[in-house]
Order: sequence, then C-alpha cells, then structure tokens
Amino acid sequence: MVKIRTKRKIVSVRHSIFHFGSAVRDSMIKEPYSMNRLGKDLLAGLVVGIIAIPLSMALAIASGVSPEYGLYTALVAGFVISLTGGSRFSISGPTAAFVVILYPVAQTYGPAGLCVASVMCGIFLLIMAAGRLGRLIQFIPIEVTLGFTMGIGIVIAVLQIKDFFGLDVVMPESFVEKLNVLATNMSSLKWADATVGASTLAVLVLWPKLKIKLLPGHLPAVIVGCLVAWLLEKYCGQSVATIGTRFHYVAADGSVGNGIPQGLPHFLLPWELPGPNGGQLTWDFATIQALVVAAFSMAVLGAIESLLCAVVLDGMTNTRHHSNGELFGQGIGNIVAPFLGGITSTAAIARSAANVKAGGTSPVAAVAHAVLVLIAIMWLAPVLSQLPLAAMSALLLLVAYNMSEWRKVLNLACTAPRTDVLIMVCCIFCTVVFDMVVAISFGIVMASIIFMRDMARMTRIHDLCVYKHIAEKVSDDYAAYGIAGPLFFASAERVFRNLRHELVSEKGLILDFSGVNMLDAGGSHCLDQFCNDMKNRGIRLVITSVQFQPMKAMVKSKFAKKHPEVDFEKNLEDALSFSKTGHKALKTEK
Repeated sequence: MVKIRTKRKIVSVRHSIFHFGSAVRDSMIKEPYSMNRLGKDLLAGLVVGIIAIPLSMALAIASGVSPEYGLYTALVAGFVISLTGGSRFSISGPTAAFVVILYPVAQTYGPAGLCVASVMCGIFLLIMAAGRLGRLIQFIPIEVTLGFTMGIGIVIAVLQIKDFFGLDVVMPESFVEKLNVLATNMSSLKWADATVGASTLAVLVLWPKLKIKLLPGHLPAVIVGCLVAWLLEKYCGQSVATIGTRFHYVAADGSVGNGIPQGLPHFLLPWELPGPNGGQLTWDFATIQALVVAAFSMAVLGAIESLLCAVVLDGMTNTRHHSNGELFGQGIGNIVAPFLGGITSTAAIARSAANVKAGGTSPVAAVAHAVLVLIAIMWLAPVLSQLPLAAMSALLLLVAYNMSEWRKVLNLACTAPRTDVLIMVCCIFCTVVFDMVVAISFGIVMASIIFMRDMARMTRIHDLCVYKHIAEKVSDDYAAYGIAGPLFFASAERVFRNLRHELVSEKGLILDFSGVNMLDAGGSHCLDQFCNDMKNRGIRLVITSVQFQPMKAMVKSKFAKKHPEVDFEKNLEDALSFSKTGHKALKTEK
C-alpha cells in the first residue's frame, strides 16, 4: 500500500510539471503562429499595458506600498506567469481582490513582510498545483463568490475615499472605525483633489459610450485628471497631491528621489526590505506565524481569482485552460516577483477580458504588456510621478464598482432561495467586517451544512405494500419498505428511526436498497444498529437490490460477517418469494 501511495504522489507531481507552460504549447504548437497573430498580440498587449500601468500603481498604493511595487509586479509576474501558466489569455499582476489582505500586512510588517508573504503564497500555490487542486474551484458556490467579491469591492471603495477627497487622515484597521474617521473628517476635504478625482471618474464612466475599442478609457481619464490638476495649480493656486509628493525612494548613490525610481528593478532579498515605517522588521516566531497565515489567505484568493478568470476567458474564447498548470504558473510568478521588488499577483479578470476583446491570441500579448510596463519604468518614470493620487483613487473606485457585480448580487437576492441569499449576505458582512478568508470559510461551511440538510431531507422511506402487485406477493407477516436517497450520517439515523416506528408485530422486513446510491460510515453504523435491533426483536431482515457503492461499503465494513442473520436477495421479486417460502438456497446469490 505504501508503494502504491508513493507512486500516486509521484504521478501527481509529474502531472503538474507536465502542464508547465501549457498555455504556450496550446497557443503555439496546436495552432500555427503567424505574423498576423503576432500583430494582434502586440496590439492587445499595448491596450492592456495602457490599462495596467496606472492601475498597477494605484493598486500598490491601495495595498500600502509605494507605486513602483505595482509596476514591478506587473512586469515580472506578468511576464513569468504568461510563459509558465495554463491559461493563454490571462494577464497577471496586482489585483484589487488582494487589497483587503495586503493592506493590513503592509501596515503591520512593511514591504519586507509583504514580499516574504508573497513568496510563501507562491509556495502554497505550487503545493496546490502538485496536489491537483485546480478543479476544486467548482466546489465554491456562486453565492459565496458573489458575497466576498461584493465585500471586497465595498472595502476598496471605502479605502479610496481618503485620497479621492484629499483627506489628511490616518485610516484605522477596523472597517467601522474607517467609516467613522471618514465621516468625521469629510468637512476638511480639499476641493481641488475632489475636482481631479471627479473629472477622472467622469471620463472613465463616459468613455465606453464613445465605443472606441482600441483605446481603453484609463489613459484618457488619467490625462484629463492630470490636465485638471495642472489648470488648478496654474490658475487657482491649488496644489494637488501626486505620486511624487507622497512617495520617495533612495537611489543607489544614497540620494532621495521623489515618485518612482527610473530604471530596471534590482535583485534583492525580500526579507532585507524595509519593515513598518521604514524601520527594520523583527523576525521572530510570531511574525513568521502571522505571515504564513496571511500567505495562505493570499494563495487561496489567488487560486480562486486566477481560476475564475480562466473560466471566464474559456467562455469568451471557446477554449480550455489547464487549471493545475495555471496554479503552477501563478506559484512560480509569486515566488520570482518579490526578488525583483514585486508583491502578490494573480490573473486579473478585467485586464484579461480586455486582452481578449483587443484581439489577443496567445501569451505573447501578456509578454508585450510586460514590455510596455518596462518601457514606462525605464523612460516614463518622471511623468508617472506627476500622476494625481485623486486620479488613481478614481481608477480604483471604478474597479471596485465593477468587481462588486451588484447586478448579479441583486438578481441572486431576487431569484435564489432564502438560504442562498442568507449565505451571500453573511459572506459580504464577514468580508467587510473581518476578512476574506473568514468569509469564504464561513460561506463554504454554511453552504455545505445547508446542502447536507437538504440532501438528508430527500432520503425517505416508502411502504411497498401500498402497491397491489407487491402486496399480493409478500408474506402476511412481512413488511416491505423501500429507501430512496443517500444513506449518510445526516440522514441514516432518521430513516432507521422511522422504520422502527413503522414495525409493530411483523416477523420479517424486506428492505429495498435500489434507491440507495450512497452509503457512508455514518450510514453503515446506523444500519448496524438497526440490524442488531431487528435481531433482538426477532424480526428477520432481508435486504435486496443493493447498488454497487453501498455493496462495496458493506463488504469493506465486513457487514455479512457481523450480521450473518441478514439475508441478501438479488432483486425484489426474489425477496418477495423468500418471504413466503423461506428458502435458504437463495441466500447463496447475495
């Protein structure tokens, strides 16, 4: 047995490694790659890169670190994951879903803790890929998914209010306290920042109505925001907070620069980065333990986000991704990126969908997007440092609005059963008040319990003697009942309790198992107790028409050896005949 299990583990790991770079193989080998496809991929990469550059910086700021961390993540993770993952259309980088997890980690442990947690997250994703857990995404109910995505959208939107209105406040950890601080200090808003944010948001909302497919609204919106900020400063004397005024970096020569460092990211050890407030992070057991918990949360969310993105893209392109290969690529990307200044990344649904709509056909589009990010870092860093923070917040407000999927939430609330609505509402509440992992865990557990309850209610017993053709064939001192539904721990005790109450003075009982498709350990235990009770009451038990899985469970539990008094018959007709004749020869056919 040990050898068999060991071989299975080896096969599992080999199977995961086999999917290394499966997206590249699918798009290059299975389909001829031509210059026409190359042109489409380069154009799609340009479109996605225009979206990714400002959005990556905004997401890094929202996650509690400097904007260059977001650019490095889009560059490194976007390049590595596209070549090693299992979805040919996915664009990876920093995403809004991670903000709710990354922000508390960055505030408590600084960039060092965040980057170390990102490496741990990558290791967890590799373990998931090796364990072939890619298909487990289908076991997360839609009400749980909608619940935590809506909750994440709410949290992100609240976090952006500070920079959108130019409030000079420190955001506390508690969501309720955040609302209180924002409401208390709203009177101190800066109208210049609010004007920049509102103008940027207006362009983002109105741009899709122009139906210019090849130019996403992110670039025009940011340009308008910058233009408004310039006009306010030149003609009204109102300065607006920018990336350059908020963030600083230390150059190689020791000088301090404003905004984003210009040049390639340098190789560095994540644990040697600055800790909280620019100090040194103390590495002890408590810190490592907290980061492991955070990293597991990142891995779970990253797996869900990337696989959901791959499923959406499959529906848009009529293709099929490799789920375990995608987890493998995400793991590699999250391990590599922190050593070059990146943070946690996953596939971004909005950017990936834009890739497909722009005509992307292969991972080359993702590579082209990463190259555009590299060009921005190398030559446009001084320009990017002038971007207003209010404009960045406007970008994330739209992201929060889109990811909340309020239309789907509203539709589910109006059409789904009350229990599903309750699960969704609880997931929203837990995500906002506690965190995403609590929401998902609570939602899955709650959905599982409700599902088991409903399945248990479906398992019923019915009197076969109500049918005339059966009543005529069964012995007068025998009862005949059928069981329909799975006999598992949540249903078996009730079923056999009801059966005991139905029996009064019968000398025998026929149990038709043709409707029992599953028997678990709990069901076997209740069946054992029922058989012992029948034996003590002097009632002869005949079980018939046992399906494969219940019979396999009975054989494994040595049921026949424990209950030799129980007779098995091949079908109901033989059991009815046995009730009248008591012929022992039929027992050999069990």
